[in-house]
Amino acid sequence: MSKREEIFRILPERLKSVIGKRNLDFDQVTEICIRVGRPVCVYVGGREVRLDYFPGKEELKEIVNFMSRYSPYAFEEEMRKGFLTIEGGHRVGMAGKAITERDRVKNLRYVSSVHIRAAHEVKGCADRVFPYITNQKELYHTMIISPPGCGKTTLLRDIIRQVSDGNSYVKGCTVGIVDERSEIAGCYLGAAQNDIGLRSDVLDACPKAEGMLMLIRSMTPKVVAADEIGTKEDVEAIEYAMHCGCRILVTAHGNSVQELRKKPVLGRMIQEERFERYIVLKQGDRPGMIEGIYDRRGQPCC
Repeated sequence: MSKREEIFRILPERLKSVIGKRNLDFDQVTEICIRVGRPVCVYVGGREVRLDYFPGKEELKEIVNFMSRYSPYAFEEEMRKGFLTIEGGHRVGMAGKAITERDRVKNLRYVSSVHIRAAHEVKGCADRVFPYITNQKELYHTMIISPPGCGKTTLLRDIIRQVSDGNSYVKGCTVGIVDERSEIAGCYLGAAQNDIGLRSDVLDACPKAEGMLMLIRSMTPKVVAADEIGTKEDVEAIEYAMHCGCRILVTAHGNSVQELRKKPVLGRMIQEERFERYIVLKQGDRPGMIEGIYDRRGQPCC
């Protein structure tokens, strides 16, 4: 099934017709934003295409029904987090009225905004970093640092795939992935929709710190991977994984090693030189543009 067909399966007929008439290249579509009473916006190759179509409340309700297969209560846990993953690994974020219980969000009702983030695999995008993040067929403890929207998850996914399968720089090994927001593997009903390699195991929609500990105790991974670390609990779990002999592959929001060094939580790990390699991404014409690769002391490797 094509990306276009996967996304169109959750859209009402009128909206499918409006988008279909624009003959958009769905390989370049990154996001479709649908809001009640406002024009639909489609983002294609870095540009915004605004459609002369204003969806109503019933159409948003129809999208939610299609996504949840008319059983929204069966997906209450995902709805509580504000997103669902559909077939193909595309993530659909939602906003509306939050239903709370004991000061925690229990569910979403009256969904008024839906943002469909198209899943993109760029196989081979990690090829150029492997000479710098491996040694004697093993992965260095590696952190990818990137501002939002610069392709860190895409790069992370391809490193995971190649480490899992093995290549000329690294011997294929087991990779345990904690995919808290379902963006790495893009699991749909528990099955990975993205290619994450033949030796990878995924804990989908699981808190990172808890998931790392679960994987180490139950799956004995050689490499533990996670996206967007930042909490004290994340750091403690990473330190435990390192102590157990696992190699670590993670991402974090930031612009540079120096910036993260000043942060209270991640800064300590950087100052203690726990990570051996840092890949820093930058804003550019395309995702995954590398600003530099640095060693444990923050010195350039290339």
